[in-house]
Amino acid sequence: MASPSLFLGLLAVLVAVYCAVDPFKQGSMSAFPGFEAHEVDLVPWSEIPVVEDPEDLLQRSEIRWAGQIQGPESVVFDPLGRGPYTGLADGRVVFWNGENWTDFAYTSPNRSEICDPKPSPLEYLKNEHVCGRPLGLRFDKKTGDMYIADAYFGLLKVGPEGGLATPLTTEAEGVPLRFTNDLDLDDEGNIYFTDSSTKYQRRNFMQLVFTADNSGRLLKYSPSTEETTVLLQGLQFPNDACHGPIKYSKSIRSMKIVLFPFMRYRLTRYWLKGEKTGTSEVFAQLPGFPDNVRTNDKGEFWVAIHCRATKYAYYSAIYPQLRKFLLKLPIPAKYHFLMHIGGRLHAIIIKYSPDGEILQILEDRTGKVVRATSEVEEKDGKLYIGSVLMPFIAVYDNSK
Repeated sequence: MASPSLFLGLLAVLVAVYCAVDPFKQGSMSAFPGFEAHEVDLVPWSEIPVVEDPEDLLQRSEIRWAGQIQGPESVVFDPLGRGPYTGLADGRVVFWNGENWTDFAYTSPNRSEICDPKPSPLEYLKNEHVCGRPLGLRFDKKTGDMYIADAYFGLLKVGPEGGLATPLTTEAEGVPLRFTNDLDLDDEGNIYFTDSSTKYQRRNFMQLVFTADNSGRLLKYSPSTEETTVLLQGLQFPNDACHGPIKYSKSIRSMKIVLFPFMRYRLTRYWLKGEKTGTSEVFAQLPGFPDNVRTNDKGEFWVAIHCRATKYAYYSAIYPQLRKFLLKLPIPAKYHFLMHIGGRLHAIIIKYSPDGEILQILEDRTGKVVRATSEVEEKDGKLYIGSVLMPFIAVYDNSK
């Protein structure tokens, strides 16, 4: 009679063989044979910030326009203060005129009935490459033009009257943009934006997270030369590019920087001017996986945290072979995703000073009201909170 240890040994061998070949193509990465799982360079678990909002203040938010908009990731107001404007999962950029939502702009010239409204933002994924997926939005305050980072159609611009956006660039130094994510403008009109991956498109964002692909880039587009240059490459899922000043002393009035978050649970500062031009460094260590960053009128930074760091996500990040083994098990991608985020969607947003100090933290730890935050836009004392996964915008009164 076989001993229990022999049985367990044979079982372990069978599981290992199964994961090595994935014969029934049931793993989360079955559509990407030969995928690589990359190590993520993280600080020790004990150094991940544990700051929290014990009152769950985001649960006091007002949910607006529920069911009228799907996946409003970026929220902006035009130079006249009108809006909000937001990009949707169906490929449209829409405008709130005070009474209802109206179409403002499109990024795809190939729209058809497959882009018609659907019950959930995730139902658009398979057709995003046709309909477009506008993610980051910014206005040029001088001209009123809107700049759009579309996940599939690259960097685009549309005038104050809206309509079909004009492509500005779809490649950088000969490499096509595969996942244009977010952007910002400087005072000279230059545009800084991110290409989250040169291998995975947004419709495969879960696979991008699972593999920790390191082909992401921070880019700069110059309207005067119409050239796109690579500032940094080899990044793991860079999300946003946020331009702003950092003040240090009376002798150094301000240094221009770009902040960008990525999957190492940190904000990175890239220097555009000053003695450190062209170099980067850690600006802030974050308590979880960040999405977009926005500045307010004081030069402070609002960071939307998609989810807090979990031990499952942390240890699978630093041990890529373990992650690769798990991804080949017959477990659907959505369950791997749920394990990464701790079992349920929740919300956390943090305000940082220009020096990287935490000024305020707001949470909904159970996701009772606000979930899966993507961006925070501050206007007139209120925080407009977008989400790439939710069918609403949450508004929190921060003036009380």
